[in-house]
Amino acid sequence: MTLDISAFKGNFKGDIVTPADADYKKAIARWAANAERPARIVAFVNDTDDVALALQYARANNLQVAICCGGHSASGASSAADGLVIDLSRYLNYAVVDPEKCTARVGGGSVWETVDRESIKHGLATVAGTVNHTGVAGLLLGGGYGYLTGQHGLVIDNLIQATIVTADGTALTLSDTENAELFWGVRGGGANFGVCTEFVLRLHPQRRTVFSGTIVFPTDVMDEVMAELVRWWETAKDEEGILQILGRDPTGRDGVFLTLFYNGSEEEGREIFKRFYDLKPVFDGTREFLYEDLNTQSNATAPRGNNYYMKSTFMSRPRPDAVKRVSERLSELNGAPGNQIQHAFAIDYFPYRKVLSVPQNATAHFRFQRQVAGCVLKWVNNSPEAETAAKCAARELTDIIINAETRVSGANAFTVGYGNLSPETDVERAHTIPGHEFDQTNARALFGPNYERLQHLKARYDPENVFSKWFAIAPAAKLEP
Repeated sequence: MTLDISAFKGNFKGDIVTPADADYKKAIARWAANAERPARIVAFVNDTDDVALALQYARANNLQVAICCGGHSASGASSAADGLVIDLSRYLNYAVVDPEKCTARVGGGSVWETVDRESIKHGLATVAGTVNHTGVAGLLLGGGYGYLTGQHGLVIDNLIQATIVTADGTALTLSDTENAELFWGVRGGGANFGVCTEFVLRLHPQRRTVFSGTIVFPTDVMDEVMAELVRWWETAKDEEGILQILGRDPTGRDGVFLTLFYNGSEEEGREIFKRFYDLKPVFDGTREFLYEDLNTQSNATAPRGNNYYMKSTFMSRPRPDAVKRVSERLSELNGAPGNQIQHAFAIDYFPYRKVLSVPQNATAHFRFQRQVAGCVLKWVNNSPEAETAAKCAARELTDIIINAETRVSGANAFTVGYGNLSPETDVERAHTIPGHEFDQTNARALFGPNYERLQHLKARYDPENVFSKWFAIAPAAKLEP
């Protein structure tokens, strides 16, 4: 069916792209090629009025709505097959720093590279993603971790104000003193309540250089590496962090990769991490980085245009036996005859004291002691067989961690994991059970004790579930008796 968009275009200040336009293919392209969907309309919005027009048009024509900021979700959350995509990346991609107030006014379509580079010009920084071409909005609204989490908490803990356009087209300013309940909800509730067009972020004094880089060990010293990692974790300071990656190097050798971080000098960093250097890594890429280059380190291994599948879980503390088993299984998967998928597994060891110092009911994000642990699977030529193989491998690898947590702690592990790293099967499960309007299992797990409060917000601001692409919350009024 062809929809009349002439009136929509006539009042729209940004750009409207349809399949008939020359730049359509570029407009629907995503970081993960397999997250691309054939949208009916892509609306590159210029301001809040454009967002309101796009929402009005989508609702009038019964089109599914997706919001694209950085387009970095491998789950397809920023795409809409035969729907309408509200894309903020073309016109709302700025970061304006106020050095006196230590704040940054950031457009809803910005990526973290923009924030990092503009902030450090003034000797300031905030918590940002470890891949700098990730969109600000997606990472932020889902919680947000980064190298500075130990010192400054989650990304949402540094949000001072937001501008949002709700389902009925109303533009609202959110803060602790204005629309405070909705401000609570967007800090962890994702895009469940509207389109965020601007954020005001708190910035912190930041030294010009930091110590970071990757050291590599062969897997036959896994036991020694994990033993030292456990010892380091017991006394790790807020200025420290380690990103551990299991997988293969470019030459095809299995390895244990540790990206070290210390918010200080190289001399201090090498002393802090001496225990790992004493194990004689086969490669040492650590050095002092300009701060704005810190979050570029993973860019080369996560280029745009590949197919990606991501799934995560949590660890309450380092689990040497489980991590070793994951490494062994990765070796088997990567070495299987005919395998076309690059299987890798990453674990974030960022001190969590600052995060847990924020009360559980202060934001919608569910807080408990945890490290994010998950797989990143990458392949070039997509096919149903490749996607099935990736899904099976991801489930198997994360189950190793989940089973270890359950066995050791005796508690139920959260199988959904970190929402920003969840696959499409978890993110969009709300509409998949025939005969039921909502399957709330995954959303309840993700939001924990905050879920019921979020349901009341959903009923107030999005009762028709216009925003349903990421862990859709069941509006309170639509719950079954």
